Amino acid sequence: MKSTTKIASLKTEFSMRNATNFAGSKVILGFLENIGLNQALQSLGLAKAANAIFPTHRILQMLIIGWILGCERLFHFKSLQGDALIAQAVGGRVPHHTLLGKDLLRLGKAHDHVAPALRKLNVEIIAPQLPDALILDLDSTVETVYGNQQGAEVGYNSHKRGRKSLHPLLVYEGQSRMLVNAALRPGNTSSSTDVLAFARQTLALLHSHNVRYARFDKGFGGEDFYAFWESRQIGYVGKLKWTSRLQEHVKACEHWQRFVDEDWIIEGIVLAYQAIGWKKMRRVAVIRKMPRWDGDQSQLELDLLWQYEAMVTTEAWEAIDVWRFYNQRCCMENYIKEGKNGFAIHRIPTQSFAANEIDLLLKLLAYNLFERFKHHCCEPIHRSYTIQQFRRTFFVCAGVFVQHARQMTLKLSTSFQNQWAWRRMERKSILLE
Repeated sequence: MKSTTKIASLKTEFSMRNATNFAGSKVILGFLENIGLNQALQSLGLAKAANAIFPTHRILQMLIIGWILGCERLFHFKSLQGDALIAQAVGGRVPHHTLLGKDLLRLGKAHDHVAPALRKLNVEIIAPQLPDALILDLDSTVETVYGNQQGAEVGYNSHKRGRKSLHPLLVYEGQSRMLVNAALRPGNTSSSTDVLAFARQTLALLHSHNVRYARFDKGFGGEDFYAFWESRQIGYVGKLKWTSRLQEHVKACEHWQRFVDEDWIIEGIVLAYQAIGWKKMRRVAVIRKMPRWDGDQSQLELDLLWQYEAMVTTEAWEAIDVWRFYNQRCCMENYIKEGKNGFAIHRIPTQSFAANEIDLLLKLLAYNLFERFKHHCCEPIHRSYTIQQFRRTFFVCAGVFVQHARQMTLKLSTSFQNQWAWRRMERKSILLE
Protein backbone atom coordinates (compact mmCIF):
# COMPACT_ATOMS: atom_id res chain seq x y z
CA MET A 1 0.00 0.00 0.00
CA LYS A 2 1.39 3.41 -0.97
CA SER A 3 1.79 5.84 1.87
CA THR A 4 0.18 8.58 -0.24
CA THR A 5 -3.14 6.73 -0.58
CA LYS A 6 -5.99 8.78 0.82
CA ILE A 7 -8.05 7.19 3.54
CA ALA A 8 -11.29 8.24 1.89
CA SER A 9 -10.37 6.44 -1.32
CA LEU A 10 -9.60 3.08 0.37
CA LYS A 11 -11.93 0.27 -0.59
CA THR A 12 -13.77 -1.19 2.40
CA GLU A 13 -15.12 -4.71 2.82
CA PHE A 14 -16.57 -6.54 5.82
CA SER A 15 -15.29 -9.89 4.63
CA MET A 16 -12.71 -11.11 7.14
CA ARG A 17 -13.81 -14.32 8.83
CA ASN A 18 -12.60 -15.95 12.06
CA ALA A 19 -11.06 -12.69 13.27
CA THR A 20 -10.46 -11.51 16.84
CA ASN A 21 -9.70 -8.19 18.47
CA PHE A 22 -8.22 -9.90 21.52
CA ALA A 23 -5.64 -12.23 19.99
CA GLY A 24 -3.17 -11.36 22.75
CA SER A 25 -5.55 -12.70 25.39
CA LYS A 26 -4.77 -16.22 24.18
CA VAL A 27 -2.14 -16.45 26.93
CA ILE A 28 -4.56 -15.89 29.79
CA LEU A 29 -7.37 -17.88 28.15
CA GLY A 30 -4.92 -20.77 27.78
CA PHE A 31 -3.94 -20.33 31.42
CA LEU A 32 -7.58 -20.58 32.52
CA GLU A 33 -7.93 -23.71 30.43
CA ASN A 34 -4.75 -25.30 31.80
CA ILE A 35 -5.67 -24.78 35.46
CA GLY A 36 -9.06 -26.40 34.82
CA LEU A 37 -11.37 -23.43 35.42
CA ASN A 38 -14.18 -24.85 33.28
CA GLN A 39 -14.06 -28.19 35.09
CA ALA A 40 -14.08 -26.40 38.46
CA LEU A 41 -17.16 -24.41 37.46
CA GLN A 42 -18.88 -27.60 36.34
CA SER A 43 -18.20 -29.15 39.74
CA LEU A 44 -20.33 -26.47 41.41
CA GLY A 45 -23.39 -28.50 40.43
CA LEU A 46 -25.44 -25.53 39.13
CA ALA A 47 -27.23 -27.47 36.41
CA LYS A 48 -29.85 -25.99 34.07
CA ALA A 49 -32.46 -27.83 32.04
CA ALA A 50 -31.12 -30.73 29.99
CA ASN A 51 -31.98 -28.98 26.72
CA ALA A 52 -30.23 -25.70 27.64
CA ILE A 53 -27.90 -24.50 24.88
CA PHE A 54 -25.61 -22.72 27.34
CA PRO A 55 -25.06 -24.64 30.61
CA THR A 56 -24.42 -22.64 33.77
CA HIS A 57 -20.69 -23.30 33.83
CA ARG A 58 -20.38 -21.73 30.35
CA ILE A 59 -22.28 -18.65 31.51
CA LEU A 60 -20.01 -18.28 34.54
CA GLN A 61 -16.94 -18.82 32.37
CA MET A 62 -18.14 -16.15 29.94
CA LEU A 63 -18.73 -13.66 32.74
CA ILE A 64 -15.25 -14.22 34.17
CA ILE A 65 -13.62 -13.86 30.75
CA GLY A 66 -15.58 -10.69 30.03
CA TRP A 67 -14.58 -9.05 33.32
CA ILE A 68 -10.93 -9.92 32.62
CA LEU A 69 -11.10 -8.46 29.09
CA GLY A 70 -12.56 -5.14 30.22
CA CYS A 71 -16.35 -5.42 30.08
CA GLU A 72 -17.77 -3.10 32.74
CA ARG A 73 -21.49 -3.65 32.13
CA LEU A 74 -23.45 -6.58 30.79
CA PHE A 75 -24.22 -4.88 27.48
CA HIS A 76 -20.46 -4.48 26.92
CA PHE A 77 -20.37 -8.25 26.37
CA LYS A 78 -22.02 -7.53 23.02
CA SER A 79 -18.56 -6.57 21.72
CA LEU A 80 -17.41 -10.17 22.34
CA GLN A 81 -20.35 -11.72 20.50
CA GLY A 82 -18.66 -12.36 17.14
CA ASP A 83 -15.08 -12.73 18.37
CA ALA A 84 -13.59 -15.98 17.07
CA LEU A 85 -11.11 -16.44 19.96
CA ILE A 86 -13.74 -15.92 22.66
CA ALA A 87 -16.03 -18.41 20.89
CA GLN A 88 -13.19 -20.93 20.85
CA ALA A 89 -12.60 -20.38 24.58
CA VAL A 90 -16.24 -20.92 25.61
CA GLY A 91 -16.95 -24.01 23.53
CA GLY A 92 -17.66 -22.69 20.05
CA ARG A 93 -20.57 -20.32 20.63
CA VAL A 94 -20.80 -17.09 22.63
CA PRO A 95 -23.99 -16.55 24.70
CA HIS A 96 -25.96 -13.39 23.98
CA HIS A 97 -25.32 -10.60 26.45
CA THR A 98 -29.00 -10.47 27.51
CA LEU A 99 -28.79 -14.12 28.56
CA LEU A 100 -26.01 -13.25 31.02
CA GLY A 101 -28.31 -10.94 32.95
CA LYS A 102 -31.13 -13.48 32.98
CA ASP A 103 -28.84 -16.20 34.28
CA LEU A 104 -27.46 -13.90 36.99
CA LEU A 105 -31.02 -13.31 38.18
CA ARG A 106 -31.66 -17.06 38.10
CA LEU A 107 -28.50 -17.71 40.14
CA GLY A 108 -29.57 -14.99 42.56
CA LYS A 109 -32.70 -16.99 43.38
CA ALA A 110 -30.42 -19.88 44.40
CA HIS A 111 -28.09 -17.52 46.28
CA ASP A 112 -27.87 -19.62 49.46
CA HIS A 113 -26.34 -22.47 47.44
CA VAL A 114 -24.43 -20.54 44.76
CA ALA A 115 -22.62 -17.98 46.95
CA PRO A 116 -21.01 -20.53 49.34
CA ALA A 117 -19.96 -22.66 46.35
CA LEU A 118 -18.28 -19.68 44.66
CA ARG A 119 -16.54 -18.64 47.89
CA LYS A 120 -15.22 -22.17 48.38
CA LEU A 121 -14.01 -22.30 44.76
CA ASN A 122 -12.26 -18.95 45.20
CA VAL A 123 -10.26 -20.24 48.19
CA GLU A 124 -9.27 -23.33 46.17
CA ILE A 125 -8.07 -21.06 43.35
CA ILE A 126 -5.95 -18.81 45.58
CA ALA A 127 -4.63 -21.62 47.81
CA PRO A 128 -1.38 -22.13 45.81
CA GLN A 129 -0.53 -18.44 46.32
CA LEU A 130 -1.24 -18.18 50.03
CA PRO A 131 1.74 -18.08 52.44
CA ASP A 132 2.13 -20.38 55.41
CA ALA A 133 0.99 -17.71 57.88
CA LEU A 134 -1.82 -15.45 56.65
CA ILE A 135 -2.38 -11.77 57.36
CA LEU A 136 -6.01 -10.77 56.84
CA ASP A 137 -6.66 -7.14 55.90
CA LEU A 138 -10.30 -6.10 56.32
CA ASP A 139 -11.84 -3.07 54.67
CA SER A 140 -15.05 -1.80 53.12
CA THR A 141 -15.80 0.39 50.14
CA VAL A 142 -18.73 2.39 48.79
CA GLU A 143 -20.33 1.55 45.43
CA THR A 144 -22.52 4.41 44.18
CA VAL A 145 -25.65 3.42 42.25
CA TYR A 146 -27.92 5.57 40.11
CA GLY A 147 -31.16 3.62 40.26
CA ASN A 148 -33.41 1.86 42.72
CA GLN A 149 -31.55 -1.42 42.97
CA GLN A 150 -32.47 -3.67 45.86
CA GLY A 151 -30.35 -2.80 48.90
CA ALA A 152 -29.29 0.59 47.55
CA GLU A 153 -29.66 3.10 50.37
CA VAL A 154 -28.39 6.57 51.22
CA GLY A 155 -25.44 6.26 53.59
CA TYR A 156 -21.91 7.58 53.98
CA ASN A 157 -20.58 8.43 50.53
CA SER A 158 -17.62 10.80 50.41
CA HIS A 159 -17.58 11.03 46.60
CA LYS A 160 -21.31 11.32 45.82
CA ARG A 161 -23.00 12.72 48.91
CA GLY A 162 -26.70 11.97 49.10
CA ARG A 163 -26.51 9.27 46.43
CA LYS A 164 -27.73 5.76 47.06
CA SER A 165 -25.01 3.17 47.37
CA LEU A 166 -24.03 -0.34 48.38
CA HIS A 167 -21.35 -0.99 51.00
CA PRO A 168 -19.46 -4.28 50.43
CA LEU A 169 -17.00 -5.85 52.87
CA LEU A 170 -13.68 -7.12 51.53
CA VAL A 171 -10.82 -9.10 53.04
CA TYR A 172 -7.43 -9.53 51.35
CA GLU A 173 -4.41 -11.60 52.26
CA GLY A 174 -1.84 -8.92 52.98
CA GLN A 175 1.25 -10.65 51.54
CA SER A 176 -0.07 -12.25 48.37
CA ARG A 177 -2.65 -9.55 47.35
CA MET A 178 -5.29 -12.27 46.99
CA LEU A 179 -8.91 -11.31 47.63
CA VAL A 180 -10.06 -13.94 50.12
CA ASN A 181 -13.71 -13.06 50.60
CA ALA A 182 -16.33 -10.42 49.88
CA ALA A 183 -19.91 -9.71 50.94
CA LEU A 184 -22.42 -7.16 49.66
CA ARG A 185 -24.31 -4.98 52.14
CA PRO A 186 -26.92 -2.20 51.87
CA GLY A 187 -25.55 1.31 51.55
CA ASN A 188 -26.83 2.60 54.90
CA THR A 189 -24.73 0.17 56.95
CA SER A 190 -21.66 1.22 58.91
CA SER A 191 -18.23 -0.33 58.35
CA SER A 192 -18.64 -2.70 61.29
CA THR A 193 -22.17 -3.94 60.46
CA ASP A 194 -22.21 -7.76 60.15
CA VAL A 195 -18.40 -7.83 60.29
CA LEU A 196 -18.34 -10.58 62.93
CA ALA A 197 -20.43 -12.92 60.77
CA PHE A 198 -18.19 -12.05 57.82
CA ALA A 199 -15.04 -12.79 59.85
CA ARG A 200 -16.45 -16.15 61.00
CA GLN A 201 -17.33 -17.02 57.41
CA THR A 202 -13.82 -16.11 56.24
CA LEU A 203 -12.09 -18.19 58.91
CA ALA A 204 -14.37 -21.14 58.07
CA LEU A 205 -13.30 -20.87 54.42
CA LEU A 206 -9.64 -20.79 55.54
CA HIS A 207 -10.01 -23.63 58.04
CA SER A 208 -6.98 -25.50 56.65
CA HIS A 209 -4.75 -22.39 56.65
CA ASN A 210 -2.91 -20.72 59.51
CA VAL A 211 -4.28 -17.21 60.06
CA ARG A 212 -1.64 -15.38 62.10
CA TYR A 213 -2.72 -11.70 62.09
CA ALA A 214 -5.63 -9.44 61.26
CA ARG A 215 -5.43 -5.74 60.41
CA PHE A 216 -8.31 -3.27 60.19
CA ASP A 217 -9.00 0.46 60.30
CA LYS A 218 -10.94 2.50 62.84
CA GLY A 219 -14.28 1.69 61.20
CA PHE A 220 -14.00 -1.77 62.76
CA GLY A 221 -13.67 -2.41 66.45
CA GLY A 222 -15.49 -2.86 69.73
CA GLU A 223 -15.30 -5.40 72.51
CA ASP A 224 -16.99 -8.24 70.60
CA PHE A 225 -14.75 -7.75 67.57
CA TYR A 226 -11.50 -7.72 69.55
CA ALA A 227 -12.61 -10.65 71.70
CA PHE A 228 -13.38 -12.63 68.54
CA TRP A 229 -9.73 -12.56 67.39
CA GLU A 230 -8.38 -13.04 70.92
CA SER A 231 -10.52 -16.15 71.49
CA ARG A 232 -8.98 -17.67 68.35
CA GLN A 233 -5.44 -16.64 69.32
CA ILE A 234 -5.09 -14.49 66.21
CA GLY A 235 -3.01 -11.37 66.70
CA TYR A 236 -4.38 -8.08 65.46
CA VAL A 237 -3.51 -4.44 64.90
CA GLY A 238 -6.39 -2.01 64.46
CA LYS A 239 -6.56 1.75 64.18
CA LEU A 240 -8.38 3.55 67.02
CA LYS A 241 -10.47 6.68 66.80
CA TRP A 242 -8.69 9.64 68.39
CA THR A 243 -11.17 10.48 71.15
CA SER A 244 -10.87 13.15 73.82
CA ARG A 245 -10.68 10.40 76.49
CA LEU A 246 -7.76 8.72 74.73
CA GLN A 247 -6.14 12.12 74.24
CA GLU A 248 -6.24 12.79 77.99
CA HIS A 249 -4.54 9.44 78.69
CA VAL A 250 -1.83 10.21 76.15
CA LYS A 251 -1.23 13.70 77.57
CA ALA A 252 -0.38 12.11 80.92
CA CYS A 253 2.49 10.18 79.29
CA GLU A 254 5.84 11.94 79.54
CA HIS A 255 8.45 9.46 78.32
CA TRP A 256 8.22 9.26 74.54
CA GLN A 257 10.69 7.19 72.57
CA ARG A 258 12.13 8.95 69.52
CA PHE A 259 12.78 7.06 66.28
CA VAL A 260 15.09 8.01 63.44
CA ASP A 261 13.58 9.17 60.15
CA GLU A 262 14.90 11.49 57.44
CA ASP A 263 11.77 13.52 56.73
CA TRP A 264 9.77 13.25 59.96
CA ILE A 265 10.27 13.53 63.68
CA ILE A 266 8.59 10.39 65.02
CA GLU A 267 7.95 9.48 68.64
CA GLY A 268 6.03 6.60 70.17
CA ILE A 269 4.68 5.20 73.41
CA VAL A 270 2.81 2.06 74.46
CA LEU A 271 0.18 2.26 77.19
CA ALA A 272 -2.53 0.12 78.76
CA TYR A 273 -5.90 1.63 77.93
CA GLN A 274 -9.53 0.66 78.42
CA ALA A 275 -12.03 2.46 76.23
CA ILE A 276 -15.68 2.86 77.16
CA GLY A 277 -17.38 -0.40 76.20
CA TRP A 278 -14.25 -2.54 76.60
CA LYS A 279 -14.32 -5.22 79.29
CA LYS A 280 -10.59 -5.13 79.92
CA MET A 281 -7.40 -3.14 79.44
CA ARG A 282 -5.69 -3.54 76.10
CA ARG A 283 -2.30 -2.62 74.73
CA VAL A 284 -2.40 0.61 72.67
CA ALA A 285 0.51 1.98 70.67
CA VAL A 286 0.53 5.72 69.98
CA ILE A 287 2.68 7.39 67.36
CA ARG A 288 3.09 11.14 66.97
CA LYS A 289 4.99 12.79 64.15
CA MET A 290 5.72 16.16 62.61
CA PRO A 291 7.62 17.14 59.45
CA ARG A 292 11.34 17.79 59.80
CA TRP A 293 12.07 21.22 58.34
CA ASP A 294 15.84 21.55 58.71
CA GLY A 295 17.58 18.23 59.01
CA ASP A 296 20.73 19.59 60.65
CA GLN A 297 19.13 22.37 62.69
CA SER A 298 17.08 22.30 65.89
CA GLN A 299 13.41 23.20 65.50
CA LEU A 300 10.63 24.23 67.84
CA GLU A 301 8.40 21.24 68.62
CA LEU A 302 5.00 22.69 69.50
CA ASP A 303 2.16 20.43 70.67
CA LEU A 304 -0.17 21.72 67.97
CA LEU A 305 2.23 20.48 65.24
CA TRP A 306 2.12 16.84 66.27
CA GLN A 307 -0.01 14.38 64.29
CA TYR A 308 -1.25 11.49 66.44
CA GLU A 309 -2.20 7.91 65.52
CA ALA A 310 -3.33 5.20 67.94
CA MET A 311 -3.52 1.44 67.32
CA VAL A 312 -4.83 -1.32 69.56
CA THR A 313 -2.89 -4.58 69.38
CA THR A 314 -2.33 -7.94 70.99
CA GLU A 315 1.38 -7.93 70.14
CA ALA A 316 4.19 -6.99 72.56
CA TRP A 317 6.00 -4.88 69.96
CA GLU A 318 7.47 -1.41 70.19
CA ALA A 319 5.18 1.39 69.04
CA ILE A 320 7.14 1.96 65.82
CA ASP A 321 6.85 -1.73 64.86
CA VAL A 322 3.10 -1.74 65.45
CA TRP A 323 2.76 1.40 63.32
CA ARG A 324 4.88 0.06 60.48
CA PHE A 325 3.07 -3.28 60.49
CA TYR A 326 -0.29 -1.50 60.32
CA ASN A 327 0.87 0.79 57.52
CA GLN A 328 1.58 -2.20 55.30
CA ARG A 329 -2.19 -2.56 54.83
CA CYS A 330 -2.29 0.83 53.08
CA CYS A 331 -1.81 -1.07 49.82
CA MET A 332 -5.43 -2.16 50.19
CA GLU A 333 -6.55 1.13 48.69
CA ASN A 334 -4.66 0.21 45.52
CA TYR A 335 -6.16 -3.30 45.54
CA ILE A 336 -9.68 -1.90 45.86
CA LYS A 337 -8.93 0.62 43.12
CA GLU A 338 -7.79 -2.27 40.90
CA GLY A 339 -11.05 -4.06 41.66
CA LYS A 340 -13.08 -0.99 40.68
CA ASN A 341 -11.11 0.33 37.71
CA GLY A 342 -10.01 -3.06 36.40
CA PHE A 343 -12.88 -5.43 37.20
CA ALA A 344 -15.82 -3.04 37.65
CA ILE A 345 -16.84 -4.23 41.12
CA HIS A 346 -18.59 -0.85 41.51
CA ARG A 347 -20.87 -1.51 38.50
CA ILE A 348 -24.16 -3.04 39.63
CA PRO A 349 -25.62 -5.23 36.84
CA THR A 350 -29.14 -6.16 38.04
CA GLN A 351 -31.97 -5.02 40.30
CA SER A 352 -31.59 -8.09 42.53
CA PHE A 353 -29.39 -7.77 45.62
CA ALA A 354 -28.65 -11.53 45.67
CA ALA A 355 -27.74 -11.59 41.97
CA ASN A 356 -25.46 -8.59 42.46
CA GLU A 357 -23.58 -10.41 45.22
CA ILE A 358 -23.10 -13.39 42.88
CA ASP A 359 -21.71 -10.95 40.32
CA LEU A 360 -19.34 -9.50 42.96
CA LEU A 361 -18.06 -13.00 43.77
CA LEU A 362 -17.46 -13.72 40.07
CA LYS A 363 -15.44 -10.51 39.79
CA LEU A 364 -13.54 -11.63 42.89
CA LEU A 365 -12.68 -14.83 40.99
CA ALA A 366 -11.61 -12.85 37.92
CA TYR A 367 -9.33 -10.64 40.04
CA ASN A 368 -7.65 -13.62 41.71
CA LEU A 369 -7.25 -15.55 38.45
CA PHE A 370 -5.44 -12.57 36.95
CA GLU A 371 -3.17 -12.33 40.01
CA ARG A 372 -2.37 -16.04 39.72
CA PHE A 373 -1.69 -15.66 36.01
CA LYS A 374 0.82 -12.89 36.68
CA HIS A 375 2.57 -14.95 39.35
CA HIS A 376 2.84 -18.14 37.28
CA CYS A 377 3.33 -16.83 33.75
CA CYS A 378 4.82 -13.32 33.84
CA GLU A 379 8.27 -11.87 34.28
CA PRO A 380 8.84 -9.94 37.52
CA ILE A 381 8.73 -6.63 35.63
CA HIS A 382 5.16 -7.36 34.48
CA ARG A 383 3.78 -8.57 37.82
CA SER A 384 3.19 -5.01 38.99
CA TYR A 385 1.03 -4.24 35.94
CA THR A 386 -2.62 -3.45 36.50
CA ILE A 387 -5.20 -5.30 34.42
CA GLN A 388 -5.78 -2.13 32.38
CA GLN A 389 -2.09 -1.89 31.53
CA PHE A 390 -2.05 -5.60 30.67
CA ARG A 391 -4.96 -5.18 28.27
CA ARG A 392 -3.25 -2.31 26.45
CA THR A 393 0.15 -4.02 26.35
CA PHE A 394 -0.69 -7.67 25.69
CA PHE A 395 -4.38 -8.52 25.23
CA VAL A 396 -5.63 -6.08 22.59
CA CYS A 397 -4.14 -7.27 19.32
CA ALA A 398 -5.61 -8.07 15.90
CA GLY A 399 -5.59 -11.73 14.93
CA VAL A 400 -7.23 -14.24 12.61
CA PHE A 401 -7.72 -18.02 12.66
CA VAL A 402 -6.31 -19.83 9.62
CA GLN A 403 -6.76 -23.53 8.93
CA HIS A 404 -4.13 -25.37 6.91
CA ALA A 405 -3.35 -29.09 6.72
CA ARG A 406 -5.93 -29.81 9.46
CA GLN A 407 -4.11 -27.44 11.81
CA MET A 408 -5.81 -24.32 13.19
CA THR A 409 -3.40 -21.40 13.65
CA LEU A 410 -4.04 -18.05 15.33
CA LYS A 411 -2.09 -15.41 13.42
CA LEU A 412 -1.31 -12.23 15.30
CA SER A 413 -0.40 -8.88 13.83
CA THR A 414 3.28 -8.48 12.89
CA SER A 415 3.16 -5.00 14.44
CA PHE A 416 2.60 -6.49 17.93
CA GLN A 417 5.44 -4.86 19.88
CA ASN A 418 5.57 -7.18 22.89
CA GLN A 419 5.73 -10.53 21.17
CA TRP A 420 8.87 -11.78 22.91
CA ALA A 421 7.45 -11.22 26.40
CA TRP A 422 4.12 -12.63 25.18
CA ARG A 423 5.87 -15.78 23.91
CA ARG A 424 7.48 -16.33 27.32
CA MET A 425 4.08 -16.06 28.97
CA GLU A 426 2.66 -18.58 26.50
CA ARG A 427 5.43 -21.09 27.18
CA LYS A 428 4.99 -20.79 30.96
CA SER A 429 1.26 -21.24 30.59
CA ILE A 430 1.73 -24.41 28.54
CA LEU A 431 4.03 -25.84 31.24
CA LEU A 432 1.12 -25.70 33.70
CA GLU A 433 -0.74 -28.46 31.86
